[in-house]
Amino acid sequence: MVVRRIDSTANALVKELASLRDRRGREASGTFLVEGLREAGRALLAGARPIRVLHSPGPALSAPESAALVKAAAELGAEVIELSPAAFAKISMRQNPDGVALQVPTPRRDAAALTRVTLREDPLVLVVDCIEKPGNLGALLRTADATGVDLVIVTGAGTDLYNPNVIRASQGSVFAVAPVVADDSQALEFLRANGVRLVATIPASSTPHWSADLRGPVALLVGTEATGLGEAWLNVADQLVSVPMRGTSADSLNASVAGAVVLYEALRQRAN
Repeated sequence: MVVRRIDSTANALVKELASLRDRRGREASGTFLVEGLREAGRALLAGARPIRVLHSPGPALSAPESAALVKAAAELGAEVIELSPAAFAKISMRQNPDGVALQVPTPRRDAAALTRVTLREDPLVLVVDCIEKPGNLGALLRTADATGVDLVIVTGAGTDLYNPNVIRASQGSVFAVAPVVADDSQALEFLRANGVRLVATIPASSTPHWSADLRGPVALLVGTEATGLGEAWLNVADQLVSVPMRGTSADSLNASVAGAVVLYEALRQRAN
């Protein structure tokens, strides 16, 4: 295995990799970074074919799992690059990086991917609309993975799927659930064509989420933290539900929390 060593933080490749922390850099290069042993491992399991595997000397890298990941990436054709601790810190988004990352081509997960999706008989779909905070989007993807969601559709303006904080918050589940990005009309057309009922979460609904029938073909719609679901989705939803609150000061829930509560209610109902 040929290993290229880079020590300087001023190296051109290090600067290029550091630019992938920003959306503009990711879009310009058509690649993104998967940082962290767990996240990188899940990316490989999901079929990612990295361009480069980046590692830095340290206790974490001496673990057998880290060495195995570097070897697996190299066998897939990735260039192996050893970075000095300072160089790795420059590309990292973490305070205490574990010294392992992959540079991966950004997959095409646009609306065209919907034409290749075949849903099972009673699918559970999650639609996340205009989620702005990467941590919330990542947490929703992690919960979708945990609850067995069949498809995640991301609509509206918001963060991008391959923001490093989305990858971290999802613990790598972004690769397992393989979300599709589509506009409202494309997503709606797909859902209606597949006979999927739309259940929208809004704070103002008088119907608690546990009263809704979440079995059968259902899409759960979760909106942005600030303004909730857009009018386009509210106008076509088959049912509006809320997560009841008993406190006196909180007037809404974090989007990822609300989504998790309803997804687990769907999982409970489907288990009976």
